[in-house]
Amino acid sequence: MKVLIVDDHALVRDGLRQTAEALGSDVLVLEAQNAAEAFATLEAHPDIHLVLLDLMLPGVNGFSALDHMRQRFATVPVVVISSADESRDVIRAMQAGAVGFIPKSSRREVVMQALRLVLSGGVYIPPEVLGRHSSSREAAQAPKPRSLAELGLTERQLQTLRLLGQGKPNKVIARELDIAEATVKAHITAIFRALKVTNRAQAAIAARQLDL
Repeated sequence: MKVLIVDDHALVRDGLRQTAEALGSDVLVLEAQNAAEAFATLEAHPDIHLVLLDLMLPGVNGFSALDHMRQRFATVPVVVISSADESRDVIRAMQAGAVGFIPKSSRREVVMQALRLVLSGGVYIPPEVLGRHSSSREAAQAPKPRSLAELGLTERQLQTLRLLGQGKPNKVIARELDIAEATVKAHITAIFRALKVTNRAQAAIAARQLDL
């Protein structure tokens, strides 16, 4: 399993490499100091399983790098690793297609749990970040899902959305609800349509905003 770490600080890359390598003996860690190196590495290694991307890269806006990465390498999951941990940064990164957001202040155990969740098909959103009260400006800019009553979802679909908001992958949702994984996928399709979102991360954010 190949993991690409994109960060301009060698000390941060060293720490993330040790954490990633602790996930399993088959982990091969690749490194890039900037966006250009990251794109070149992704081109050279189409079998990369996961990208850990710092938002504060030299010479380029981190969100621009994320957008570009999602457009060119849409099948590769990207987890943002950032010293910025405001709610608006988390929401913006997830809406741009990241499947996780890990503050650099997180403990190693938390980072490992987050990476395992993402690699299993889940989504990681730091609860302490989205649990904060946003400023009125941030609240105005954040997309607001409709109320639960207006979504028109069944009770089972709401249960699925609740677990989706916890970042759980389809297999776990199926096991906890005692339903087939294909049924979970059908529920998620209905959820995406009701919330007018296109990916799990956006749905997870909407679930948090609906206080599920």
